[in-house]
Amino acid sequence: MIRELMSYLPQNNRDDAPRGPTTDSADREDLALDSIVPTASNLPYDMKDVIRRVVDHGKFLEVHEHWAHNMVVGFARMDGRSVGVIANQPAYLAGCLDIDSSVKGARFVRFCDAFNIPLLTFEDVPGFLPGTAQEFGGIIRHGAKLLYAFAEATVPKITVITRKAYGGAYCVMGSKHLRCDVNLAWPSAEIAVMGAEGAVNIVYRSEPPAARQAKTEEFRERFANPFIAAEHGFVDDVIEPRQTRPMVIRALRLLETKVDTMPRKKHGNIPL
Repeated sequence: MIRELMSYLPQNNRDDAPRGPTTDSADREDLALDSIVPTASNLPYDMKDVIRRVVDHGKFLEVHEHWAHNMVVGFARMDGRSVGVIANQPAYLAGCLDIDSSVKGARFVRFCDAFNIPLLTFEDVPGFLPGTAQEFGGIIRHGAKLLYAFAEATVPKITVITRKAYGGAYCVMGSKHLRCDVNLAWPSAEIAVMGAEGAVNIVYRSEPPAARQAKTEEFRERFANPFIAAEHGFVDDVIEPRQTRPMVIRALRLLETKVDTMPRKKHGNIPL
């Protein structure tokens, strides 16, 4: 396993991510991706299935597998090139970000950035995990580590929004606001402050249930889709799920010579 892990890493921090020949076509489309996300937004699915259907030969080396299951991190290859994959896991805690998953993701992002490994993010996050245990444990401070890591990373950064992208958690997971290079969304993506039911129950809490139900449907139709975000430039393209692999590879080729300079200082002040 260590030998396999080392094969994804460069010899030092000045080398580019390792590349090699591959027989997996860059234009391959997987029709199963079109139906992998359930129609009902409250039903889970396994994000690892999405990852394996997109990367070269379905081969994904997950690291830290048994810690913070709501965040998936690991290494794969796209078009023969090593990439770091970070993803929310809807099958565990609905993919919510908590203290452990934020720290897990932040450490992985900074590791990939240190060794020039491009970052591929799969996003389906309904928000930060609520509760006094998280607040007393410092969820704001620990969640900010993930935000900081994405913002400071200078490697190519590509994000694919598969379903939910709500509130501050949306911003943290490789959004355009954190200098992400290419942001793609599936038609099932919902980019909003919160879910339709939660928003309507707050804004129209004095309305009768029938009226709130109608407002919920209206909210879903108007805002629970990626096209509004695309109009504002938060998403570069809305793609069919089966097109994910060729679109990501095209973006990686585009960003192959990316050079990103940081302000002239030793480092920022990460929220430790």
